[in-house]
Amino acid sequence: MSVTIKDVAKEAGVSISTVSKVINNSYTISEETAKKVREVMERLHYHPNLTARNFVKGSTGNIIFLTNLERNSAFANPHMFEIICGAQKSLEKKGYSLQILNAPTNEAQIEAVERIIAQRNADGIILHGCADNKELAPFILKASFPHMLIGCPNFDSQLCWVDINNCLSGEIAATHLVEEGYRDIAFIGALETDFISVHRLQGVKKALKNLEIPINQAYIKQCADNVSKAKKAMAELLQNENRPDSVICENNLIALGALDIIKQNGLKIPDDIAVITFDDYPFSQITEPKLTVVNIDVYEMGVQAGNMIISKIKKPNLQIQSYSTLPELIVRESTKK
Repeated sequence: MSVTIKDVAKEAGVSISTVSKVINNSYTISEETAKKVREVMERLHYHPNLTARNFVKGSTGNIIFLTNLERNSAFANPHMFEIICGAQKSLEKKGYSLQILNAPTNEAQIEAVERIIAQRNADGIILHGCADNKELAPFILKASFPHMLIGCPNFDSQLCWVDINNCLSGEIAATHLVEEGYRDIAFIGALETDFISVHRLQGVKKALKNLEIPINQAYIKQCADNVSKAKKAMAELLQNENRPDSVICENNLIALGALDIIKQNGLKIPDDIAVITFDDYPFSQITEPKLTVVNIDVYEMGVQAGNMIISKIKKPNLQIQSYSTLPELIVRESTKK
């Protein structure tokens, strides 16, 4: 015979309504009582009927993670999966499941959002890689649908979002190089359409200006986000009459290309030229030398996105526009003389 909620209540010495509130994560139950009830549920192997519970609550118990899934996504965009893992972890604690939905174009994103809102087959949407889609905002805001955008929109909007402060990341990278004694600082970033790269460059310029370090425009290169283009950009930097003594690479792929060209030219890292990049994954710890990075905890950003979407479900009028955890400088051989 299966265990019932009555059995749990009797074993825990509480009322059935108390067990129900614990299952629904009610704030009116003390943590001590909630812990005792959960221990009894685990010991008796009691699993609440989430479908029935959600039906009573008028809830699906489902959050959709809308993103762009393409072949080699795990390699091209590994951070997305860290964000998903963080969001899933926090949602699971609240009794929600996370469903991944593919929408490779702006048009597909709009169609998916319209369908989700019309069919009400989810309680909320986490939107990844949609920060440049202006057309999404009217549908979401008009319906007052619980949502959380991963990444600050590059246009004025009332959408809720959570992001990394990429401008601050750039400041940290530039400041570290100056503190290590470097003065002729270069930057290799992605194309101007990549707003993460743009914001990191803004941070670099801001830090150098505040530290009264001249900014040489010839030291700023922008290229497609791949190793071969990064090699070309690094080679051009080394052709300057006064070559830079350090380079900030916008991501790990660009750093790989830069390292290769630096070594081909017989230069020593960091004595002849220092290299710093962003994100401690996937290559920074396996290069020679290991790379100094400004790291971003995207897993924690996913956790926060999950928590925030639950807050939006509970309070639809809540406005959330927030930067997540602070970037962290991890110093390794590539910049430390």
